[in-house]
Amino acid sequence: MDPRPTSPAGPVLERFSTRVTQWTGTTAAFVIAFGFVLAWAVTGPLFRFSQGWQMVINTGTTIATFLMVFLIQRAQNKESRAIQLKLNEVVAALQGASNRLVGAEELSEDELRALHERYLKLVQRVQDPTVGPSLQDAVSVEETTGAVSTRAR
Repeated sequence: MDPRPTSPAGPVLERFSTRVTQWTGTTAAFVIAFGFVLAWAVTGPLFRFSQGWQMVINTGTTIATFLMVFLIQRAQNKESRAIQLKLNEVVAALQGASNRLVGAEELSEDELRALHERYLKLVQRVQDPTVGPSLQDAVSVEETTGAVSTRAR
């Protein structure tokens, strides 16, 4: 959970941004956006394809894109946090599961890359029954590869 205090506008902004993000992913939103672009294109001859006419679409799309980047990132952050919490709960609830990866999203890129390589080795060993343990016997990546990360402890 984020320990930072929220402003009084926080819940209002959260509801607003959630609704806008959900709505912009609908067919209706696409049809409306397409309608605006079509109306703009159709009015080109009326305004003789002037610079002002071109600035309308340029400015409008720039503003919409700028705002949508923040809305999409906000929604992505919230969804990612929720998925991480759900996965942490699943790992914690499974008997025999290694809980060493709870909080893996806090690892550096290099640490994640090294961990990924360890899992690739685990997959190779599990796929070859003459080399290593079966999938049921492979409790953790550390046990299978003999590698232990000091940060993931």
